[in-house]
Amino acid sequence: MNESPMHVLVVDDDVRVALINAAYVAKVPGFRVAAHVHSAAEAMEFLNCHPVDLVLLDHYLPDENGLDLVRRLRQHGHRTDVIMVTAARDLATVQAAMRLGALQYLVKPFTFAGLRARLEAYGALRHALAAGGEAEQAEVDRLFGALAAAESPNDLPKGHSHTTAELVRQVLRTAAGPLSTQQIADRAGISRQTAQRYLKLLDRSGRVTLALRYGETGRPEHRYTWRPQEPGPGA
Repeated sequence: MNESPMHVLVVDDDVRVALINAAYVAKVPGFRVAAHVHSAAEAMEFLNCHPVDLVLLDHYLPDENGLDLVRRLRQHGHRTDVIMVTAARDLATVQAAMRLGALQYLVKPFTFAGLRARLEAYGALRHALAAGGEAEQAEVDRLFGALAAAESPNDLPKGHSHTTAELVRQVLRTAAGPLSTQQIADRAGISRQTAQRYLKLLDRSGRVTLALRYGETGRPEHRYTWRPQEPGPGA
């Protein structure tokens, strides 16, 4: 059964940038753009009539800054999740965004890969929370770390290539089922040792599901599956 897509409101004063960000969102499986607006007033008006799951919010708006808008949203009972997408780099703004509950803070200019990583991490978090139940400490740690681990290309550890990382991600995203390290290496055209390095990064960040399969020799084989949720109808 397909899950419903998560609806996103894009808020940016620059119409061109808003359209680009909306196009980025639309390319990520499991997400759908509800609308794009260009002021705090337009955002508030839309949210009063059309609840959404997530707001991609610029800080520099013509009538009110993004953080003040978040404060007003909370005062009016809106619990919509927020990811700040802004050129504001001062630490005071970043700290204020954290205190107001912004789940992520993406500094402009950014790449599609940077935004996609954060949306996928957000989707994985929402999926885990929707499952309900109780969580052990390890699961709590994973949930709290999921968004923080949504690295952009420039956040890769020293000695790691974004091109190679993207190859490994693409192999996993397009796979019909779990893959072994050797299968991933073969499909990406890299060595098994290189594949292992990048798979360890993805495993630590919660981006893959790791399972063991026991063969005839009794030695377990690691099998990897990409974690992002599947796209909903029409996504």
